[in-house]
Amino acid sequence: MTGALSPQIDGEDISERIAAAVLATHGVAAMHGGTFGDIATYLPGRRVTGVVIGPTSCAVHLAARYPANVVDTAERVRAAVEPLVTVPVDVTIEDLLTETGQAL
Repeated sequence: MTGALSPQIDGEDISERIAAAVLATHGVAAMHGGTFGDIATYLPGRRVTGVVIGPTSCAVHLAARYPANVVDTAERVRAAVEPLVTVPVDVTIEDLLTETGQAL
């Protein structure tokens, strides 16, 4: 899955709102761009890593904070993002990071 363009809301791209909601969710350490860094929304002069909004789904990729129950974390992320979009939300936890940001 590669990046997609998404609509602006009040001058802010919806992908930026999604990323902010994800990062504010308990258990989330960071957004994640996938194995090759291609999971992103590309905007003029910047990109929003870990979010791709398509016509039939919204993909969110992230790194969870260890120790984390990945199922619970994914459900909290889905619940935070669903009010922002009109398509199903697919959550992928790509990595676990320690408190210091180290990968396990």
